[in-house]
Amino acid sequence: MTLDQRPRAARRAPRRHVVAALVGPRVAAFELGVVHEVFGLDRSEYADPWYQFRVVAVNPGPISVTDGDWTVSTPWGLDDLDDVDTLVVPVWPHLAAPADPAILDKLRQVHARGGRLVSVCSGAFLLAQAGLLDGRRATTHWMYAEMLAATFPDVQVDPNVLFVDAGDRIYTSAGTAAGIDLCLHLVRLDHGAEVANALARRMVVPPQRSGGQAQFVDTPLPDVPNDDPIGRTLDWAVAHLDEPLTVEDMARQAMVSPRSFARRFRAATGTTPMQWLVRQRVLHAQRLLESTDLPVEIVAQRSGFGTATGLRTHFRRVAGTSPLAYRRTFRPADAESAGLASAGVSGARAGRRFATVTRRAAAPATATGTRPHGATTTATASATATNGDGASGNGPAGAAPSHLPEPAPT
Repeated sequence: MTLDQRPRAARRAPRRHVVAALVGPRVAAFELGVVHEVFGLDRSEYADPWYQFRVVAVNPGPISVTDGDWTVSTPWGLDDLDDVDTLVVPVWPHLAAPADPAILDKLRQVHARGGRLVSVCSGAFLLAQAGLLDGRRATTHWMYAEMLAATFPDVQVDPNVLFVDAGDRIYTSAGTAAGIDLCLHLVRLDHGAEVANALARRMVVPPQRSGGQAQFVDTPLPDVPNDDPIGRTLDWAVAHLDEPLTVEDMARQAMVSPRSFARRFRAATGTTPMQWLVRQRVLHAQRLLESTDLPVEIVAQRSGFGTATGLRTHFRRVAGTSPLAYRRTFRPADAESAGLASAGVSGARAGRRFATVTRRAAAPATATGTRPHGATTTATASATATNGDGASGNGPAGAAPSHLPEPAPT
């Protein structure tokens, strides 16, 4: 038998990321349901393999549902946490009452071997009892924030955010629906923004609700009537992200004074016009980094930052990482970028190369904004003209855009 005739070994399927929801003797149906909706349903059409999900009970027997006349049964127990990659505590019914040391030891073991720990609502109390939140920012339902801070003074409780990514694979969210925001954030970390956005549309929720801290997940367009001047202006701004925009420009589009526009904008979105604009530009840059091989300089121009320096500054402020690191994370098989890097092509040469392609192709650029309830608004504009150095026609190459605000302090 020749080498070509030998049967080839079956290709091993990629290991699925195991997510477990740890529940006590009583569980809130909504919080547990959110975790199951995101990680338990088969979403392999978005990313394959999808997660493997299990509900782990701290005690054997049926699990009571809060204020319900039904129970949940599961075959999984504490001994089934050894291979878990992400452990979620949807709620913890006993709050600050001392938990079983065996449960706390299991949480510490999962974290010590590199697992990810997540709490929703009152689940933060269990992570705090295990000492995993000491010295870290964390959040919980606003009703329990004072109790969490008083009981665990080493925890930096922030009651004003939807969720906190504390680093070192520890995440906490506020109550109830904030668990959706955090779960989508985790999907985005694992599979990228496009998958998280697709899942959000499938769930008929925004990728990220307005308010709270800026995260990897999107800041959506607020749900305002189409005949509202603020709503029309948001649609218009999303279609012109590559242009220099000011509050005066948006106010003129809304046909109100800049002062009135700023006031009405904050009332509708919970943020300022320029902060919202920066986040929309970062979101557009993320999509370009994930789905194209464009050099960072061109991504900066397409997303309205003007220069790579401007993009890096605001991108790190909003997303917590650099554009290139984000691309490596969410576009690992980027053959074009790898080819440019190995050939030693500079950013300027790459910009000139792409400028030539742009002139030949004359392809339209599309800006898309995501609205709540799964609706999208799409506007098409002609491709931005570039000069020989890859700079946009809006100003000289290397000039910092004057229409962008300074990064807000953390």
